[in-house]
Amino acid sequence: MMEWPMATEERLTGYPELDEDERLRRVQAFEATMRSRRTVRQFDAAPVAREVIETAIRAAARAPSGANMQPWAFVAISDPDVKRRVREAAEAEEREFYGGRASAEWLEALRPFGTDAHKPFLETAPWLIAVFAQPHAVADDGRKHKHYYVKESVGLAAGFLLAALHHAGLATLTHTPSPMGFLRDILGRPTEEQAFLLIVTGLPHGGATVPRIDKKPFDQVATFFEG
Repeated sequence: MMEWPMATEERLTGYPELDEDERLRRVQAFEATMRSRRTVRQFDAAPVAREVIETAIRAAARAPSGANMQPWAFVAISDPDVKRRVREAAEAEEREFYGGRASAEWLEALRPFGTDAHKPFLETAPWLIAVFAQPHAVADDGRKHKHYYVKESVGLAAGFLLAALHHAGLATLTHTPSPMGFLRDILGRPTEEQAFLLIVTGLPHGGATVPRIDKKPFDQVATFFEG
């Protein structure tokens, strides 16, 4: 069993003293930003600077993780040839999904969104970000050590990433063709990694539309026990 050194301590920073009005103003401003986030399927091909994507990934990598193992890897793709290969492989899986792999109930749930196996946004959008989960890590000497709460940790990091991209004014789409083993193959990732999510991002197309939907009422998703 690997032994981990005890972490040294440092003084906590990053929590400014705010009055309740300013604290509320800040969280309301963040909520207003996130209320405008929508899943977009029509992207503009206009380029987005690597620095923007890199900074968003840096923010995602600050997410909490089980035992601070940080069991994630992000692969950002703007190369047209690689995006084409990803699209071809994803559409092959999606044709299987829509052609018989998915249950009738699942297809009915998707029907209002008009989705099908055709995924042009995988080539049109300037960036794809593949998120990988790492169930364990491999040390330089070949020994493996287990990561803990992997799905929960990677899910938190993906949420941070979506929020950061939206905060930067970029549209996003979470794409999860199943299975996604082709991503590991195309991107040359280690065999111990598992594809978790593919995030499509860029500017929305000028004529983009989204389904007219709403979220559940607040009292259906939140409960308070106040003293």
